[in-house]
Amino acid sequence: MEYTVGYGRKTVTFHLPTTKQVTEVSYRRDTAEDQSGLIQQALQYPIASPSLRELAQGKRSAVILISDISRLSPSYKFLPMILGELMEGGLDLSQVRIVVALGMHRKQTEKELVQLVGESIYNQVEVLNHSALPEDCVHVGTTSLGTPVEIFRPVVEAELRIATGNMEPHGLAGLSGGVKALMPGVSSQRSIQHNHAFSRQWKVQPGDQENPIRKDMEETLKFLPVHFLFNTVVNHQQEILETVAGDVLEAHRHLAEKAKQRFLVPIDPSFDAVIVSTGGHPKDLQLYQAVKTLQNASKLVKPGGKILLIAECKEVFGNGLFQYWVETVQDSARIAQMMEKEFVLGAHKVMHIHEILQQHEVFLFSEVPDSTVELLGFHPVADLQACVDQLAELKALAVMPYGALTFPTQQKEE
Repeated sequence: MEYTVGYGRKTVTFHLPTTKQVTEVSYRRDTAEDQSGLIQQALQYPIASPSLRELAQGKRSAVILISDISRLSPSYKFLPMILGELMEGGLDLSQVRIVVALGMHRKQTEKELVQLVGESIYNQVEVLNHSALPEDCVHVGTTSLGTPVEIFRPVVEAELRIATGNMEPHGLAGLSGGVKALMPGVSSQRSIQHNHAFSRQWKVQPGDQENPIRKDMEETLKFLPVHFLFNTVVNHQQEILETVAGDVLEAHRHLAEKAKQRFLVPIDPSFDAVIVSTGGHPKDLQLYQAVKTLQNASKLVKPGGKILLIAECKEVFGNGLFQYWVETVQDSARIAQMMEKEFVLGAHKVMHIHEILQQHEVFLFSEVPDSTVELLGFHPVADLQACVDQLAELKALAVMPYGALTFPTQQKEE
C-alpha cells in the first residue's frame, strides 16, 4: 500500500505491507463545485443582518479582517466580492483597509500580503499587519471575566467592521471563525494572554463552541461590535465547501453544525501507533501550528503508543517564546510549575507537547534540526520509510493523511 501525504508545498511517499491491516482516519473530504456561487449566495442571503451593501451606505470608512498565511482561509477568493458589495454601498476603495488578524503570530512579509489578498487588490487597497503592541491598540472595555479589551487602532477607528475567516474545530475556542478575527485576531498581547490563560481552568473540546473561553471572546463585541461576518469551510486544498455571512454570532452558529459534521470523527483510541501528516502547507509551516496535528493524532493512540508526525516546519518554531522555553527550560515538571504561576502565551505549546509525551512516544520527520527535535522530547527521523517499517510491526496501525483537519472524538456509548 502506497501513501502520499502533504509535506510543505510538496509531498512524501511511504509504503505499508499489503498484508497489514491499516485504518485510515480522515475528515469528510468533498470536492468543491461552484466556489464563486457559494460566496455570492452567502452575501446575497445574509443571516440576521442587512446586506453588506446596505450596511456600507453612508459610511466613510471600513475595515476587513482577514486571516494570516498560517490559516486555510482563502481570502483572495472572496475579497473581490466583499469589496464589490462595499462599492455598491457607496464606499470607495480608498476608504477601505484590509487588516491581517495576526493574534500573536508573526507579521506577514509584503510578498505574503500579496498572496493573501491577490495582486490586483493589493495594488488598490491598503493592506496592513495587525500590531499587538499596547501603544498600537485602544482600550475599549473589560469583560466580566476581567479580560481587557484592547483592539488595534485602525479597527477601532473604522465605521464599518467586517470579519472574515475559516471555520474548523479549535482547541481553545471550540471552533475557529466568527469573533476570533477580533479577539484574539486584532487584540493586544495583554488581551490575548488574559483570555488564553483561561485554558488552565477550562479544558475545551474541539467543536464545543459553547464554552467560557469563547464566551469571553464574544463579550468583546459589547465594547466594539463587528458589523458583518463572512466565514468559509474549506478542505485541505483551500477549496470552499461551505459559506455563511451575516451577524457575527448568528451566522457563525448557523455554520457550526456543518463544520463539526465534517471535521469531527468519532473513533476510539485503540491504536498502537499512528502515522500522521498535517496535510502539508500551511499547517506544517512551523512547529507552533504542527503541534495541533500532534494533539489530534494523540487522541487515536493507546497510552504508551507511538506517533510519527510528518511536518516540514521550515520556519522551525514560529514563535520566539516557544523557542526560548524549549531551549532554556528543559525540565517538564519545572515548566508545569512555572505555567501554574503565570500563563505565558507561546510557552503554552511546551505544555501541550509535555501532555502528549506523558502518554506517547513521538517521532518527527521534518526540516527541524535534530538537536531541536531532541530538546522537544521527540525522536528525529532521517529515513521516513525505515521508521514506517518499524511502526508497521505493531499490531494496530492508523494513518491520518490530513491530521490538521481531522479531529478524532470519543465514540459515544449507545
